[in-house]
Amino acid sequence: MNYVRVFAHSNTLLVSHVRNVLAAAGIPVELRNMVLGGGAGELPLGECEPEVWVAAHNRERSEDLIRRAMAGESMAPDWTCPTCGERLEGVFDACWRCSTTEA
Repeated sequence: MNYVRVFAHSNTLLVSHVRNVLAAAGIPVELRNMVLGGGAGELPLGECEPEVWVAAHNRERSEDLIRRAMAGESMAPDWTCPTCGERLEGVFDACWRCSTTEA
């Protein structure tokens, strides 16, 4: 399968977060260079950074999800509580007013 790099960063926690965002969206992910940080200085930085790779056909969707995640946008859609009608942001899975959980 043809894989393409969609994200690279020296911070492994950020790379892992991006991997989790994509995996939660059902996109198979491959991580590369997760342990090459010690080679920085001996190897070019671009070859040592941890990377996130996806199948080429998932590239556009992955890049959009990454852009949204880096901008702090919620991946979950807003919803309306079926019990009290309160409008809630997608990050909430229970109504703050009546405690009903999202259906």
